[in-house]
Amino acid sequence: MDHRLRQLLERQGGVVTSAQALTVLTRRGLAAELKQGPLQKIWYGIYGDGEVSAEVSLRGLDLATGTTVAVCLGTAAAAYGFDTEESAVLHVLNPPGRQLRSADGLVVHRREGAPLSDVAGRPATAAAWTAIEVARALRRPRALATLDAALRSGACSRRELRRAVARQAGRRGIVAVRDLLPHADPLAESAMESESRLMMIDGGLPLPVLQHQIVDRDHRTWRVDFAWPGHRIAVEYDGVSWHEGPEAFVYERQRRAALQELGWVVIPIIADDVRRRPWQTVRRIETHLARAAA
Repeated sequence: MDHRLRQLLERQGGVVTSAQALTVLTRRGLAAELKQGPLQKIWYGIYGDGEVSAEVSLRGLDLATGTTVAVCLGTAAAAYGFDTEESAVLHVLNPPGRQLRSADGLVVHRREGAPLSDVAGRPATAAAWTAIEVARALRRPRALATLDAALRSGACSRRELRRAVARQAGRRGIVAVRDLLPHADPLAESAMESESRLMMIDGGLPLPVLQHQIVDRDHRTWRVDFAWPGHRIAVEYDGVSWHEGPEAFVYERQRRAALQELGWVVIPIIADDVRRRPWQTVRRIETHLARAAA
């Protein structure tokens, strides 16, 4: 890469406009840089150096608009650390007094009055507002996963989520999110654990204890995803896959043996059990609980 272009990119966080690039290169030289790499087009008239990450793409928008662009929805959720959907599309707010347009990989929103916070130097819709806004657009299981993840991240509190629900009253999907909020739990460690828990709630099962710890006879502590301690019944989502390696396999065998020795019944479930066979899965758990009670 031309050293003058390299210096320009380094000064601007890895992004450059076509007009800036043409101050040090000819049009043919710019075309050659784009063809050879690592320079590549990010947005119209904006180029980036090397791998185009979300942060580099956002810096490109900053450069194009002359201001620091605020993020919202999934992009804001990722910045706060509670994005469960992992969309590659960037969601930003239209900067005041400017006309930023949506493009491939970019959706521009207008959210008048949305509260803003600062995340690592970039404005973003407030964490609780973001969580509720994201959840409103999702199916109930994924909405609960977002609420769980928002609480687990520590970016917002349950009280702040309730306030955000009130502020978004009347908007599409808010009633479902309001009904889910009492069930949100920061102890859920993955989106599929959240989906599994909602399956149990909808199925009328007694609420399990999340991340329950059990001490075995050798004073080792084991943890299970869902537990009914009074019945010594546990449910584990997925378990150890074959590709996780021999150490994980041995660990899981030891854990299952230790729990079995203590009289615990561990019921493994997978994604299909939750998404395709929820009622059969609920009945299976219910049967084990009934046997334990008897």
